[in-house]
Amino acid sequence: MQMSHFTAEKKANIFKNFGGNETNTGSIEAQVAMLTERINHISGHLKTNKKDFSTNRGLMSMVGRRKRLLTYLSNNNLASYRSLIEKLGLRK
Repeated sequence: MQMSHFTAEKKANIFKNFGGNETNTGSIEAQVAMLTERINHISGHLKTNKKDFSTNRGLMSMVGRRKRLLTYLSNNNLASYRSLIEKLGLRK
C-alpha cells in the first residue's frame, strides 16, 4: 500500500522554494504550493480511476481550500499572489 507520494525531501524542497525555508510550513505560499502538488497528483489518479468518488470529493475540498487561501493572499499581498500564480502556473 502506497502512503504518500511525498518524500520528506520533496516537502522540504517545496517549503524552501515557496515559504523561505524548510521550517516555514505555515506560510500561505507554501500551503498553496503543497496543495497544488497534491491536487495535480490526485488529478492524475482520477484520470485512470474515473469512478473513485471519495477521492474526487477529497480533491474538491482541496481545490476549495486552495481557492480560499489564494483569495486571502490576493486581498492581503497582491504582489506575492501574482508571483505565486506565475510560479505555479495557475489561472491560465
